[in-house]
Amino acid sequence: MTRSFRPGTFKPGLWPTLFTVPAVLFMVALCVWQVQRLYWKEGLINERVERTTAAPIALPPVGSTLDEVEFRRVALSGQFDHAHEFLMPARSQNGNVGFWIVTPFHQEGGGDVLVNRGWVPDGFQDPAQRMGGQLAGPVSFDGILRLPQVKAWFQPDNEPDKNRWFYLAPAEMAKASGLPFRTDLYLDAVKTEIPGNYPLGGQTRIQLPNDHLQYAITWGALALALAVIYGIHGFKAATAPKE
Repeated sequence: MTRSFRPGTFKPGLWPTLFTVPAVLFMVALCVWQVQRLYWKEGLINERVERTTAAPIALPPVGSTLDEVEFRRVALSGQFDHAHEFLMPARSQNGNVGFWIVTPFHQEGGGDVLVNRGWVPDGFQDPAQRMGGQLAGPVSFDGILRLPQVKAWFQPDNEPDKNRWFYLAPAEMAKASGLPFRTDLYLDAVKTEIPGNYPLGGQTRIQLPNDHLQYAITWGALALALAVIYGIHGFKAATAPKE
């Protein structure tokens, strides 16, 4: 019994073809999509870096379009209202669980805005444990302009009666507290030296998870491997044994 091979002959069979061709096309499409996501994510990161490092601007007036200025630095002067802090639990800092401290800020010239002053360790949500950081009197600082957070599907509902806020929603906070601060934005305080070190500012997330390159490589490699297996199978079928 011998095997005969005719150059150019390729017989993969109907079912392997019906399975392989759509699968390879699907994997290639996923590879291309991940590359597109890679460039999109890099653009988002670069935009955040550019905006947060640009010169501070004045806080836009109520009614302004804010999408184009989110993540811009804003220079503020005024006074914190420490008596009305909002606590955001389950916030991690270098693997340590704690809270974000969100505080109303009375601007010079009028107008109140919420400021995420930063992170404190568990146990320091009590102001008595961080009195040095309860800045009194007029202060000036820079903050990063942020749009209100939207509840994610895995997040619990806010608990106003317990002062536990799992996502930063100025409108809900204003309604619960009765305070007249703006509800269309809030600010993340930049990291600066303050007495007692807490709250720890600089909580704005600039770098985003960006694994799209490795996903693209994975899908491309899978498409190539399946195509090779398909080709080997087709050429083996073309060299069927003959008596």
